Amino acid sequence: MENAGQWGLPAADEFPVGIRRLLLVASGSSNASFLPLWVNWFQFSYPETELRIVLTRSAQRFVTRDALSVLTNRLVFEDVWSEEPQTRKLHVELAQWPDAVAVYPAGMHFIARLAQGLADTPATMALQCTTAPIALAAALPPGGWDSPAMADHRERLAKRRNVVVLPPVPGLSMTTGRRDGGQPAHFPTAIRRLEELRARLAAEDDPKDGSGAVDS
Repeated sequence: MENAGQWGLPAADEFPVGIRRLLLVASGSSNASFLPLWVNWFQFSYPETELRIVLTRSAQRFVTRDALSVLTNRLVFEDVWSEEPQTRKLHVELAQWPDAVAVYPAGMHFIARLAQGLADTPATMALQCTTAPIALAAALPPGGWDSPAMADHRERLAKRRNVVVLPPVPGLSMTTGRRDGGQPAHFPTAIRRLEELRARLAAEDDPKDGSGAVDS
């Protein structure tokens, strides 16, 4: 991004995005602490895209709802079932509102729950039901990506036409102190892959063929 540094934003190339309503879900990973920077970058780069954010309880160990609410000027949802009566259920709204969903970072537990069809929180319930494209940027401990469990989760999710799982990139593990940790893909990379998936699904669902004619 040109002159990104003077705005305190990460340097990243901009690219066309057709997403108009993005749901950002953050699960428990230390990489969630970088979300304020990336949220700032996204809003600066794509001001016409409306952004809503959901934080799991474990994500709030690394970033606060208040911090992201200040940046977005919107309520940041907590991924828990409300104990108060509601006229509109959060999981229904989260499933129907977005035209794209980014899970960033996507921890091993969150990926496992989604792959196994669990729906024990509003966000997982919404992601099980939505038809919107979903990109999960995996953030895993050393050996996590190649583990038998993750291989099974990846195989299951690969069968869903609206889901893509981005492999982690090598990074410093805060536990081992070595570069054997699995950091989530660069946030702009995740958004680019999500946009590619959104565009592909839209083309597949378009009743027009390549010539512009409508099938009878």
